[in-house]
Order: sequence, then C-alpha cells, then structure tokens
Amino acid sequence: IVSERRGNAGCALPAAVDIQPACLGLYCGRTVLSVNGSVETYGDCGVCPRGQRTDDNKICRECMGSPDRYDWLYLGFMAMLPLVLHWFFIEWYSGKKSSSALLQHVTALFECSVAAIVTLLVSDPVGSLHIRSCKVKKLSDWYTMLYNPSPDYITTVHCTHEAVYPLYTIVFIYYAFCLVLMMLLRPLLVKKIACGLGKSDRFKSIYAALYFFPILTVLQAVGGGLLYYAFPYIVLVLSLVTLAVYMSASEVESFKDLLVRKKRLVVLFSHWLLHAYGIISISKLDKLEQDLPLLALVPAPALFYLVTAKYTEPSRILSEGGNGH
Repeated sequence: IVSERRGNAGCALPAAVDIQPACLGLYCGRTVLSVNGSVETYGDCGVCPRGQRTDDNKICRECMGSPDRYDWLYLGFMAMLPLVLHWFFIEWYSGKKSSSALLQHVTALFECSVAAIVTLLVSDPVGSLHIRSCKVKKLSDWYTMLYNPSPDYITTVHCTHEAVYPLYTIVFIYYAFCLVLMMLLRPLLVKKIACGLGKSDRFKSIYAALYFFPILTVLQAVGGGLLYYAFPYIVLVLSLVTLAVYMSASEVESFKDLLVRKKRLVVLFSHWLLHAYGIISISKLDKLEQDLPLLALVPAPALFYLVTAKYTEPSRILSEGGNGH
C-alpha cells in the first residue's frame, strides 16, 4: 500500500510505503486470520487449509459451492468402476454351475451403494447428502503439487492443497468404505452360498478386488484430472468394445439369439445404460431440446452389430474365399 504526502508548496514528500511480499505460485494464498467489519487481516503466503482455495487476489476462501451436473456424473463414474469390476470378476469366477452369482451381484451392489451414501454423509457438511465444493477451472487444479514456487530457485514454498475439493479425496474415502464393507460381508456370504465352487475358487472374486482397489486408487491419484475430462469418452468406447466382444463370444447373430437367454438381455440393457450415461456426460444436458434426442442413438451399436453379424461370420468369409479361389 503506497500513499503520498504533499507539503504546502505541493511538492511530493517521501512516501509512506507498506509493502507485503508478493504471493508467488499459482496456488499459494494468504489465509484470513481475522475479520473486523470490512477489514480482513491476512497471514503469510502459503498453503490454503483443507476446504479452501485461492481467489483472484491470492486470498484463501472457503469452498461454498455445490458440485454441478458434470461433477456428479464424474463421481458417479468413479463409483461405478469398482461395482463393474466386482460384477465382472464374480461372473468370471462363479462358473456356469454355480447358483450364487446373482446373490453376489446383489451384495456387491449393496456394498457400493452403502459406501456411496456413507461417504456423502461423512463429507462436509456432515450428516447431509449434499457436499460443498470448489469449482474446477482447469486441469492444473488437480495437480497443485506440480506448481509449488521456488522464489530463489533453492527454497520451495509448498502450497499443495485440494483445489478441487472434495472431488479428489472423496473418491479415496469411497474406495476405503467399499473395501471395508466387502471384507465384512462378502466372505461370510460366499462361504455359505458358493457351494457349487471348490474351496480355492469361491474366494477368487474377493482376491481380485484386493488387487483392483489399489489399482483404482493409484489411477485416481495419478490420473484423476485426466479422468475428469475424459471419462465420458472412456465410457462410450469401453461400452461399445465390451458389447461387441460379449456378443461375439456369446455367438449372438440375431434378435432370436438374444431372447434365448435372459442373461443376454440383462447384459444388453446394462450396456445401453452405459451408452446413455456416456452421452449424457458429453452433452451435460445443457439444452434438453437438442441433447435428449441423442439418447435415441443408444440402441444403434447393438442394432448395427445384429444386422451386420451374418456378413462378418468367419466361417462364411473363409468358405466364400475358398470357393472364389
């Protein structure tokens, strides 16, 4: 703050200068120590407390906003990842003779649902399904540890904090609750109902979870920001690829083949839900009159596969090639 005093002759006298050191770094800020009316007293430049981020004036402010629709869709995607992996490994290891797969699927859904609700309840404000958050402005908000300044190129000022509060840490909390609930419920359930499996096979879906949960944790820690911007396209691509692989492996070539087994219809509708989720995440449904018609494209990949499957049958291609030769 610089102020000038002038003498009787109008000449400028030495200025009274009160200068605070500049707050360097993209995410360093000054905490508000006290508020006296409209006057605020600030602390030294440094890291903002949890639940705060810097404003345009480098002052740490409370995150008082609410997640927007895209933020909730991102959190829904991160919540679906362990559930889909649970279902995949349960189906993979349950075997055709086991009748316990359905109950394990329901149990996995229950575990993830309860974990999601508990995670929201323990987040600020505690006891409410609503959470307060800071708005995501750019990709660097997810990686504040990469933007710690070094004013003299020797000493580093550590200003790492959660600028996207709580979108980064809430996922870790959710995974922790999922893991705890799985360890409490699933072993007892599998031990009683998985009588169609051998002793060494009945717990393999649980062992698989003990591997993929650390992988998901590292994925969120390293690539959380990238996933935030790319997850709609990941959902679309993976749902298309997995649907094609499943229908090919199940030898589905017509609508009649789909109706033979109810399980195939369940898988088909599940993929359609994923297609719809990806489309909604990309469009964000900002303009309903333009975005809602896009949902009519959800059945298109499956219909295209069923229409063209008979023309791409490997045996037919080989036979026609042999006849032509």
